[in-house]
Amino acid sequence: MAISTSTSVSTSLRQDPVRNGDLAVLPSTETTEQDLLAGLLASSHGDERASALLQHFPSIGHVITAETAQLCAFGLTGRDIAALRLVREIACRMAKAEVRRRPVLSNWQALIAYLQTAMANEQVEQFRILFLDTKNNLIADEVQQRGTVNHTPVYPREVIKRALILNASALIANHNHPSGDSKPSRDDIEMMRELKAAARAIGIELHDHVVIGHCNHASFRSLELL
Repeated sequence: MAISTSTSVSTSLRQDPVRNGDLAVLPSTETTEQDLLAGLLASSHGDERASALLQHFPSIGHVITAETAQLCAFGLTGRDIAALRLVREIACRMAKAEVRRRPVLSNWQALIAYLQTAMANEQVEQFRILFLDTKNNLIADEVQQRGTVNHTPVYPREVIKRALILNASALIANHNHPSGDSKPSRDDIEMMRELKAAARAIGIELHDHVVIGHCNHASFRSLELL
């Protein structure tokens, strides 16, 4: 049986959530950060709250990684916060999938992209270790410690203990600087020397230590600090 054009178009419109306004925002390259953020918020005050958030935080990335209490202070609901957490987790998993595609040392740009996604907008320092096998494939990616805005305690003994449990052959250490400046501090350099010595003592290679800033990074290996 032939279906008339008008009936077909009518059915199509009913099934199209974008045309019917069921989606708050259809993003494109021209969509602003405020519109993207407002589209994630369930409240009728989404635009107003998105604007307030972006005036307080440096970027949408900092909003997504903000503490729950900070977001609640701007009137966000549990549903709003869950949506932000989902976006962040999806972004991190997509970036990590690229890292897993091939050995890490031959996939450096993907690694940096992942670390930027996972760590660049954190408000406190975190110390993360990538554990690698004999072919430099990723075995595990773990946050070992969380600290303050300018310090994270690092315990080489605990890192090596974990490496032995995972049967790792090599490590890449990473931490972020919430200030946004990726330049290694004296404490960073001393801490990495201790970790390298501890790893070398049991035959584990410390390939690099990467410091993540807001839009930049520093490699100890490239800076000849390892």
